[in-house]
Amino acid sequence: MGVMACDRAGCGNVMCDRISHERQEYLCWECFDELVCLGPTIDLDEFMDRPPQRVANDQASLAYFDQIFTLQL
Repeated sequence: MGVMACDRAGCGNVMCDRISHERQEYLCWECFDELVCLGPTIDLDEFMDRPPQRVANDQASLAYFDQIFTLQL
């Protein structure tokens, strides 16, 4: 894992371990957790354009977004 900044607006996290090869964007674990909680119906463009808001984790949503933002090892 390299030093890659989160591509989400308003997020200052680095050392991101999630990448979307389709979208060419990095996502930190905190933003990924929020995305998972919002579920698969969330508009990704809107999500990436708004600042982070911390929420709890959801397993069904995790499985969906885990396929979009793969873990870089």
